Amino acid sequence: MKPAVFLLRATALLLSLGCALPALAEDARVERGKYLVNVGACHDCHTPWKDGPNGPEPDMSRMLSGHPESLTLPPPPKLPEGPWIAAWATSNTAIAGPWGISYTANLTPDADTGLGKWTVENFKDTIRNGRRMGRGRELLPPMPWPAFRNMTDEDLEAIFAYLQSIPAIRNQVPEPVPPAGAGQ
Repeated sequence: MKPAVFLLRATALLLSLGCALPALAEDARVERGKYLVNVGACHDCHTPWKDGPNGPEPDMSRMLSGHPESLTLPPPPKLPEGPWIAAWATSNTAIAGPWGISYTANLTPDADTGLGKWTVENFKDTIRNGRRMGRGRELLPPMPWPAFRNMTDEDLEAIFAYLQSIPAIRNQVPEPVPPAGAGQ
């Protein structure tokens, strides 16, 4: 093979690999985010639960879409005095306690009801500061943001990349109910 042809082919190969590397890096970031969402137990609260053949299970057709807007709940039971702190809805997406009633957020990339218009910086600010978009209303229990705020930028960016890669589900989650309206 002539040296010029070899150099031309080698250059073309290197250029094509260079184009593929960012895509591979993004795929790895999304996979890392998926792993972190799973080990972080995000589905336990942000994916509505349903009755399955072996008992309650996440309804993956509504994966990470938060409290279903179509689910109207009765007032929560009055919590007894003492060590009891919360009452959970069977969907696992509404929790009542001394803070009122909190509903789990829609984490899908739906532009109107989820994280579709958020930036990675909005997401990191929310987790780091415990406030919606870093400055809005407080994140309420049981969201474990005090532990999650210690994640690295790379881990939070991976989680956000994964959340942006899942199917968007239109689901308007209700606003929290303050303690006075939560049967306290």
